[in-house]
Amino acid sequence: MVGWRWQGTDLILTVRVQPRAARDELKIDADGRLRLRITAPPVEGKANEHLRHFLGHALGVARSQVSVATGATSRNKRIVVQNADPAKALALGLPKNRE
Repeated sequence: MVGWRWQGTDLILTVRVQPRAARDELKIDADGRLRLRITAPPVEGKANEHLRHFLGHALGVARSQVSVATGATSRNKRIVVQNADPAKALALGLPKNRE
């Protein structure tokens, strides 16, 4: 499964989340899957809130423009980032046009 795709100006991410990590980071596996490591624990929505903040900052949007579309209580999530900055997405390794 592809880890990301663009839908107009929105960026749709399919990620595997690892809570309670040593540091926050987004990695792309060799097969194109996204791995998101975050420091927050998976308790009472803290991990989801933290990933919204992390991705919003990384992609140049407000936290309110990042939503967990599916997988709120799962490690596998689909995240929608509204009006993502293509330049910042490219800096993370997420190009607008995939070949």
